[in-house]
Amino acid sequence: MIGNRHRRRPRAASTGSISRPQVRLAALAVALALAGCAAGPEFREPPAPAVKAYRADALPAATVATQAPTGDAQRFLEGADVPARWWTTFSSDELDRRVDQALAHSPTIAAAQAALRQAQENTNAARGSLFPSVDAKVGATRGNSNGAAGATAGASTFSIYNAGVSVGYTLDLFGGVRRGIEAQSALTDFQQFQLRGTYLSLATNVATTSFREASLRGQIHAIEEIVDAYQKQLGLVEAQHEIGAKSLSDVLVIRTQVATTRAQLPALRQALAQTQTQLAVYLGHFPSEAELASVELDALALPRDVPVSLPSVLVRQRPDVRAAEAQLHQATAAVGVATANLFPQITLNGSLGSQALNADDLFSSGTKAWSIGANLLQPIFHGGSLRAQKRAAEAGLDKAAADYQTTVLTAFQNVADSLRALELDAENLKAQAEAEQSAEHSLELVRTQYKDGAASYLQVLDATRQYQQARIGLIQARAARLSDTAALYAALGGGWQGDARKVAAVNPTTESR
Repeated sequence: MIGNRHRRRPRAASTGSISRPQVRLAALAVALALAGCAAGPEFREPPAPAVKAYRADALPAATVATQAPTGDAQRFLEGADVPARWWTTFSSDELDRRVDQALAHSPTIAAAQAALRQAQENTNAARGSLFPSVDAKVGATRGNSNGAAGATAGASTFSIYNAGVSVGYTLDLFGGVRRGIEAQSALTDFQQFQLRGTYLSLATNVATTSFREASLRGQIHAIEEIVDAYQKQLGLVEAQHEIGAKSLSDVLVIRTQVATTRAQLPALRQALAQTQTQLAVYLGHFPSEAELASVELDALALPRDVPVSLPSVLVRQRPDVRAAEAQLHQATAAVGVATANLFPQITLNGSLGSQALNADDLFSSGTKAWSIGANLLQPIFHGGSLRAQKRAAEAGLDKAAADYQTTVLTAFQNVADSLRALELDAENLKAQAEAEQSAEHSLELVRTQYKDGAASYLQVLDATRQYQQARIGLIQARAARLSDTAALYAALGGGWQGDARKVAAVNPTTESR
């Protein structure tokens, strides 16, 4: 009979029957195949825009130059990288100190770092869903039952002790868990680029505010010099009026001019004070505690070589573009989560424990108990909410794609505007320098004519006013070239190019926390 049984098995297999081990193996293969799939669209990094230039017209090799301070020609180096510490190109030790202090102590940096750590830990928590959950339970129950089996004769009150371990695991057959982890990881990327954007915006704000401070100091100094000149002239006219050489109207005219010019100082000083308090906040200090050495325009150097990154790499350098890309990634994964929610969910669970009337008897012979099972959850009817959630996720993906495109367009606009600004700033500075020189020569000529009696004092006042306006215009033009150069650095992404090591090199203190 044994021989007959051995002969029957090949014939049974040939009829198409399948053994239990084969069934289990096939089920495991199907489960693994399904586990390798994830519902929803796969995220792909958006390609760089097929644009070869930032402007419709050709970028000049260099700006115009003038003999005035900050009047050097700036060369545009297409394809060159922006330096990580780009603010050092202005050759100001005080500016370098301010930016470094801001990056180390600003609460906006601390907030961005905390948001990044929060996102990282949420991602770690989400990854825990890939592993089984294991829980231990220990308990004791006090009860009363006259018919309790195993209780001491005549006793109606007893205790039951239990201890055990339970294990649960949800099979991620359709990738809903993995898509959720992917979405949370994309949020971590978003916070990482938000942090880099905070570095960039803070450094840019400190630089441009420092340039504004230098400009205001220059304007105040220029007006104070002109007021002193008017005041001296007023003294001469008043002395001549006392001896009858000048009329009262001459005295009143110059007094009005002195008062009018001096009236410009309070507004400029207020603007300077506000600039300094803003700098204190950028540096993470209270206005009363900030220690700021003065920054003068003459102490700032205009970078002569200006890097202009290629349009094809701009989207990889700008933190805001990379952040928008991360949001697009998150929205793509959210569609996968919503899609996976439409399919069945299988949960495996098991437990091993012990129950006894005495704590010392736990895990002794006859007290052990175990269970193992599986649950299948198949969504059937949820009032259309699951499909509505999927459509909402798809709409969110469309929005994220449109937002990304808007961010890219804005990035190219920023670069184009900054390049145009540098070109026109140089032309404006040249014109302002020529106007200032012409106004100065005109003032000297009118003063000579006035001494010779060939010009009236009203002509002297008018020439002085024109010189004042031209001098202030020159100061503002010099500051504009510096600020717009910093704006170009920022528009190009600040030189970090998405490299965390460069960010750490900029601010090692905060990155190592």
